Amino acid sequence: MAANKISLKRRAELTLRDVKRSIPLYIMIAPFMLLFFVFVVYPVLRAVWFSFTDYNVLEKANFVGLRNYQKLFLEDKTFITAIKNTFIIAVIVGPGGYILSFLLAWMINELPHKIGTVLTVIFYAPSMAGTAVISVFSMIFSNDSNGYLNSILRNLGITDEAILWLSDSDVVMVVVILASLWMSMGVGFLSFVAGVKGVDDAQYEAGAIDGIRNRWQELWYVTLPNMKPQLLFGAVTTITSSLSVGTIGDSLVGFPSPNYATHTIVNHLNDYGNIRMEMGYASAIAVILFLIMILCNMLIQRLLRKVGT
Repeated sequence: MAANKISLKRRAELTLRDVKRSIPLYIMIAPFMLLFFVFVVYPVLRAVWFSFTDYNVLEKANFVGLRNYQKLFLEDKTFITAIKNTFIIAVIVGPGGYILSFLLAWMINELPHKIGTVLTVIFYAPSMAGTAVISVFSMIFSNDSNGYLNSILRNLGITDEAILWLSDSDVVMVVVILASLWMSMGVGFLSFVAGVKGVDDAQYEAGAIDGIRNRWQELWYVTLPNMKPQLLFGAVTTITSSLSVGTIGDSLVGFPSPNYATHTIVNHLNDYGNIRMEMGYASAIAVILFLIMILCNMLIQRLLRKVGT
């Protein structure tokens, strides 16, 4: 017992000494932590609280318990449709954009520096110029019979009538997914480019000595293990962006979309939060989306730990 008390006392002394030594570091990080708490932690906690209330901004919030969540999953059929559409988009755009971003980054690393730089800008530009990309897709997939794609299909004899790409509930999802894929190569793509270029050439040489015989083995045993931080960052950004798709569908097909064909959780959140001003219900939707993102990120992190092992 005496030894344990001495040990605990010694640990406390060491901890206190470390805290005193780190005071300058705590002071330097304090502004960031303050901003992080005010603009991230506090809004999240408030959203969680409002999700258990009936709140319309103008009146005092009334606590209603789990009524909002019960309504979401048991009464709101549009929300169930939104979940289904969100996961359809996320399953295709998430892994598709992630793999495409990495393959393009890997390809760019094999090209001369100037050509690689130009291609990086070309592939990254759509994520910055969202309005321009939406305009391009609107012209390509125009409902008009003289629209670009309809005109090509008609000239090839594939179809006689114009396909209502932006109005037909059976095809609007395809257009939204294609636009989302094209705009998915953002900061995650740039992190992949930096990660591939940051691998030391000496490791490739050592791998060749150890028995690596082709580029695929080189990719699995050398490149990917050295890129785990970039892979994780890219996964987080890709999951977040793919699960929060909403404005693309609004811009292309309008709100609400035909038969709610591209209605996502974010669209549902904007509907109740910005249009109907039912902030308690909207907060419940936001909490559900937040939990889905957290669970997906945890799953991806577990999968990425196995890379290169």
